[in-house]
Amino acid sequence: MGAGHSHKLYRHARSPVHALPPHCKIAAVLCFVLTVVTTPREAVWAFGLYALLLAAVAVAARTPAGFLLRRLLIEVPFVGFALLMPFVARGERVHVLGLSLSEAGLWGAWNILAKGTLGVAASVLLASTTELRALLLGLERLRVPPLLVQIASFMIRYGDVITDEMRRMRIARESRGFTARGVRHWGVLAKSAGALFIRSYERGERVHLAMVSRGYTGAMPVIDDVTATRAQWARAAALPLAALGVCGAAWAATGTALIA
Repeated sequence: MGAGHSHKLYRHARSPVHALPPHCKIAAVLCFVLTVVTTPREAVWAFGLYALLLAAVAVAARTPAGFLLRRLLIEVPFVGFALLMPFVARGERVHVLGLSLSEAGLWGAWNILAKGTLGVAASVLLASTTELRALLLGLERLRVPPLLVQIASFMIRYGDVITDEMRRMRIARESRGFTARGVRHWGVLAKSAGALFIRSYERGERVHLAMVSRGYTGAMPVIDDVTATRAQWARAAALPLAALGVCGAAWAATGTALIA
């Protein structure tokens, strides 16, 4: 993990959030997401406060709203699933705009959309303020099993390699006048997929042999020893602690409403 590797989600900037050690940010995001998940879905106002907290982090990280919103499109399939729930769920029905919808389905859809969106937004902020190499080092610092960290590292790196190999193969096909237009061209695409698998496997073998010849014994060398001060931990803990206060107030308000 000594070699640098940039990813498309990362946004270069100078900000207090970028300066925090990666393991502090990972722990803060994990605690924030767990707090959001444990919040009762009936406390709608609490999720609005969570969104304001993330907006404050985005401002501190100098992350534009457009950049964040474009990355949130990854949750579109989950949004589609959530929108179907009021129509297919059972239970008491309510009428909204002339449509008969399940009340339990509406609450379920809201629960998925609110918590899922906040979780994805927090993850996007983490990725946009932390380089990939730093994320992997942060996971090691948090005592994640080294084998899992290595698997994640190789997976991400080889994902880019395979994507680039696919691009070159597509250019080679198009330079020879091939354009897939229907089922009859599936055979050519299948052969390309097979060739891609063989090339990827052979490249993996060569890389493994090169690593072994350079002394690889199952553990990647750590060049940067990332540490964090108490002040940095305190700054990173500001987000989950504020969210925990909101969650506690939400449970208290929900309990009071149920008693009343």
